[in-house]
Amino acid sequence: MGKSKEISQDLRNKIVDLHKSGSSLGAISKHLKVPRSSVQTIVYKYKHHGTTQPSYRSGRRHILSPRDQRTLVRKVQINPRTTAKDLVKMLEETGTKVSISTVKRVLYRHNLKCHSARKKPLLQNRHKKARLQFATAHGDKDLTF
Repeated sequence: MGKSKEISQDLRNKIVDLHKSGSSLGAISKHLKVPRSSVQTIVYKYKHHGTTQPSYRSGRRHILSPRDQRTLVRKVQINPRTTAKDLVKMLEETGTKVSISTVKRVLYRHNLKCHSARKKPLLQNRHKKARLQFATAHGDKDLTF
């Protein structure tokens, strides 16, 4: 369930003006095509706080903007071996100072666990020859071998 649309400041002022002129909440709701509960909330807030400005959200703001977060995710998807320290250095170059745990938290939130791929040595020619020799020698054996 997403966040509902924010009511503009102009519309909030119209609601308060209509309420001051004596209109009922239901009439204001029908006239301006705004839900009655929203009208009631705006009028209640005006009576108790004297303003119709939306209040600040609770909690601390995010250090990284959504754009920074997308950049981090893109860097890791392009190169999965990128470490959190490398990402912190990259952000410091752009002027954002964050900790390693913040970077890890952002990546975890985007389903990127903080494990890099294990380094696996490539097969050499002698390995390929040994595998082929084994397969030809044991190709006629039973599957239980």
